[in-house]
Amino acid sequence: MTSVLVPIDGSQQAEEALDTAVSEFPDAEIVLLHVIDPIDSGYEAENVVPGHAEDWYEAHEETAHDLFERASERTGREFETAIEVGRPAREIVEFAEREAVDHVVMGSHGRSGVARILLGSVAETVVRRSPVPVTVVR
Repeated sequence: MTSVLVPIDGSQQAEEALDTAVSEFPDAEIVLLHVIDPIDSGYEAENVVPGHAEDWYEAHEETAHDLFERASERTGREFETAIEVGRPAREIVEFAEREAVDHVVMGSHGRSGVARILLGSVAETVVRRSPVPVTVVR
């Protein structure tokens, strides 16, 4: 069975990437990946105090689960899901390698302003470093 990885971040482009994956790979196992980026998510020095880091992570984990649930409701389909913490491009590529996915389908730009330059720094990095084919949806 083909395995397709779709990184999701709540952006319109991520939703369009998921729609593309569902329509182009109807029989594939689709894995939704949400990457929590400590730098982009406002992780501050005060969060290293015991208790704050857990609260910070739990809040972002809840957001990820909400994204997964909305994706299932919107498409009428169940998905495998995963949450990683780190820089998005690195985590997407490492996940694709580690989990032996066959294809990555992702949006051209995410939510962050910096990632909106040109193709999008995350998408560009994944395209260059991915061990499997990548479809970038605009």
